[in-house]
Amino acid sequence: MVTIDLLRHQIIKNLMAQHTEKVEDAAIDLWEQMTTKIVSIIGEGGFNSLYARSVFLTQSTFPWLTAGSLSSQTDHRFAGLKMSFEGQTPGQASEANSLLLITFTDILASLIGEQLTTSILRSAWSYDASDRPCKEFKNE
Repeated sequence: MVTIDLLRHQIIKNLMAQHTEKVEDAAIDLWEQMTTKIVSIIGEGGFNSLYARSVFLTQSTFPWLTAGSLSSQTDHRFAGLKMSFEGQTPGQASEANSLLLITFTDILASLIGEQLTTSILRSAWSYDASDRPCKEFKNE
């Protein structure tokens, strides 16, 4: 049986693997979709704190990663993150975003629980069990 933690990580990796071109746009799109759901639960301040902590932790692996200050305008919220990704190869940007999302969702899961976190991600990203290509996910 696959743990929910691994499932959550695999969802993120699978979604990032689907985008080999314009990785920075795909990454920001995932963040924007997820943010809408999470802000409704933990608020803008809670989201910003978790995001800042996640960037800080991810910078130990990807020191070039900067988030800048998060804008309250939803269309510019992740401008700093997008600029960081644009300066990297698609593979590096994809890896960095995967780690950043995993770090963020790990922290979130420690606060609100694994099941709720995974449910939020599936809802935000319209990710269904039928979207999973790996047979290891069939036995939840």
